[in-house]
Amino acid sequence: QGQLVESGGGLVQAGDSLRLSCTAPRRTTMWYNMAWFRQAPGKEREFVAAISRTGSRTYGSVKGRLTISKDDAQSQVYLQMTNLQPEDTAVYYCAASQPGNPSEVASSYANWGQGTQVTVSS
Repeated sequence: QGQLVESGGGLVQAGDSLRLSCTAPRRTTMWYNMAWFRQAPGKEREFVAAISRTGSRTYGSVKGRLTISKDDAQSQVYLQMTNLQPEDTAVYYCAASQPGNPSEVASSYANWGQGTQVTVSS
């Protein structure tokens, strides 16, 4: 599946919006499930959202403030986050898995990016 590269993280204030991007090798998003996970300090990696190769979306516990999307032509996956809160502070990871129903379990994903830090100040 190749290398996944996240971008778009940074330091924002509570209430701000942010869009994360994940660039994957050519055609990856056409053939694999793509997902976002996050990991806060001292906590386990948490499922955020996934999008299947056909475009169906699955969200974790943080609903209503997140939108996952993709651009197959660019082989990119995006995570639009609105009304960010301090509890959203974490490293956000992009991941890819074999096609099928997208899993919410991190171990189902074989390919990971290095992560991008999102810090939300109050």
